[in-house]
Amino acid sequence: MHNRHGVIAMSAGMVCFVLNDTLVKFVSDTLPTSQLIFLRGLMAVLGLFVLAYATDRSHFSRAGLSHLGNKWVVLRSALDGVASLVYLSALFHMPLGNATAINMSTPLLIALLSGLLLGVHVSGRNWLIIGLGFMGVLMVVQPQADGFNAWAWMALAGTFLHALRDLSVRFIAPHIPSMAITIGTALAATVMAGMWSIATPWQAVSAVHWLMMAAAAVFLSSGYFFLIKATRMADMSVVAPFRYVGLLTAVLAGYVIWGDMPNLLAWCGMLLLVGAGMLMLRLNRQAVNANEH
Repeated sequence: MHNRHGVIAMSAGMVCFVLNDTLVKFVSDTLPTSQLIFLRGLMAVLGLFVLAYATDRSHFSRAGLSHLGNKWVVLRSALDGVASLVYLSALFHMPLGNATAINMSTPLLIALLSGLLLGVHVSGRNWLIIGLGFMGVLMVVQPQADGFNAWAWMALAGTFLHALRDLSVRFIAPHIPSMAITIGTALAATVMAGMWSIATPWQAVSAVHWLMMAAAAVFLSSGYFFLIKATRMADMSVVAPFRYVGLLTAVLAGYVIWGDMPNLLAWCGMLLLVGAGMLMLRLNRQAVNANEH
């Protein structure tokens, strides 16, 4: 039952993140990046506080608010804040499907970082799968001999920070509510964007863009909450493959709204990336089952 709920939460979270990305990418044609992220963040934080107050008022007690100061919550929030600024800056300058595909390499990066930083044993077979996955990433990035595809590499840097963020969840104590982690994450991104926006000229915001940013804030907050719930309540080997629901959603949204369609090499890279991620998860699950028996 926990895994079933985790699958639903992961799928819903990925769709929410892509819908958020779609809306802010559309608005980014008019508003500066820092102003957009800051205003959306303010609305997301406000919405999260309203939701927390309506569902569990203990979040507003001294003990509840103290969770925001937990060192691992602060670290995760800071990593997510920087990752969001880096990744969204890239997203605004490249096709939605390609940026999302690069971001789908997060599970492979988590496996890589687990071996390098946490001392988790990574077999030769797993190293080969990680290598194949990053070949897929390069096929999506498509480095050019006559020009440096800086935005795609920036999206990869944001994805690396997302992997560090997800890895840090393992150190957060189980008694800390998911809502506290979600609020901390939204606050960090908003504060960082606000500091950045001080040095950037602001633009007037139309009523339509206010509505789109409000909708994006709802999707972002929901995505944060669903992702954290999925990673904390269920077996990661079961729920992680459902990250790829976001890739399908992004390719569809990019085609419908902007007419973007990945070329053949990018499609092959996406398939290789998804295949490597699925194979990695399957092997890890088999290893866990073998250890249990």
